Amino acid sequence: MNKTFDQTSMSLKGFYLLCFFSLGSLFPLLGVYFKEEVGLNGTEIGTLMSISPVVMIFAQPLWGMITDFSRRPRSVLGFSLLLTAGLGYSILLLDSYIWLLFLLILFSFIHSALVPVSDSILLNYVQKENKQYGNYRLFGAVGFAIAVYIAGKLAETYGTQVIFYMFSSVLIVCILFVFNMPKENQTLKTDLKKGIDKLIKMPSFMVFLVATFLVFGPIFANNFYFGFYIQETGGTLAGVGLAFLLAAGSEAPFMKFAGLTIKRWGMMPIMMFAATVSAVRWTFYFFEPTFPVVLATTIVQGFSVGLFIPAAMDYVRVYTPSEVRATAVSLYTAVGNGLGSWFCTFVGGVIFDKFTIFYTYLFFGVLSFGGLIMVIILSKMRIKEQILVHRSI
Repeated sequence: MNKTFDQTSMSLKGFYLLCFFSLGSLFPLLGVYFKEEVGLNGTEIGTLMSISPVVMIFAQPLWGMITDFSRRPRSVLGFSLLLTAGLGYSILLLDSYIWLLFLLILFSFIHSALVPVSDSILLNYVQKENKQYGNYRLFGAVGFAIAVYIAGKLAETYGTQVIFYMFSSVLIVCILFVFNMPKENQTLKTDLKKGIDKLIKMPSFMVFLVATFLVFGPIFANNFYFGFYIQETGGTLAGVGLAFLLAAGSEAPFMKFAGLTIKRWGMMPIMMFAATVSAVRWTFYFFEPTFPVVLATTIVQGFSVGLFIPAAMDYVRVYTPSEVRATAVSLYTAVGNGLGSWFCTFVGGVIFDKFTIFYTYLFFGVLSFGGLIMVIILSKMRIKEQILVHRSI
């Protein structure tokens, strides 16, 4: 039994390590490839890079239904890994903006299955075994960080085309870990329409969604534009890899201890602190610091991303009714990871095209400060609600 447990646990950790390794080898340098090798402008790059978060909004619920209907999450995951690997490599074969647009829509749809399907398997497993989700998810952060560092080094020597070989080959190896993953998945059934109707009547949850839109948007868009920023400040492709290694790598320890931190300091103070760190960081980048200074600031990503994501998920868990929690999680993901990421990636590309990358980060900073204000408003709303509850008792 222990052997089976160890195989399952190691397979889950290995999957997250390699799956996010593949993502880290491709996406941070994909925009650089489009600019240097294909010759696209900032608006075209922003449009292509913003496809994934938009498609994700519609694709992820569909993949959930496919998984529920088939009751074979491992088969769905293995199939999507194989197709994603093939489509990812196909990007290298095209140099037409229009054809790339169509290919990335299809690629984004298939790729959208990887995280939600694997997360559903993991959530079911940690609940049954009384484990912590963060202890497995942190391997994703480690894999992403290591991948960007290696990809940057290799791209510096062999050219940015190497990212496609890394992405596809690692995803194929990742399939081997799927065989020893649990067969069950976490099925969250809910009446979407009734759930949304109930949630939109909760003013505090609507404020929370606006806050996540404003804070998460720049965080996810940064993954696409940080490579350009590093090069503008004097860094090389290897420097891009090192910067991502420090930034993404700093998330892992914070994710591991986020639960204890939130328990000690409180959910709302942690969200305010993380939003402040993000806002200050993006705004600081507008003032064109040197590459060594930028490199030194990357580790603060652990404070912002590593704390805000667990705190935001904790907010959904604590402050939404249990009967609509699945819908709340779906809306939270769609607004923050989907709409916010799309908006900031697309508009950030237009700003990059018309001005400079430094103005793109000023835009990120302004949005994040707006997110901080929304979190402060949300905190005050929660305090008022608690006072009303105490008075009614």
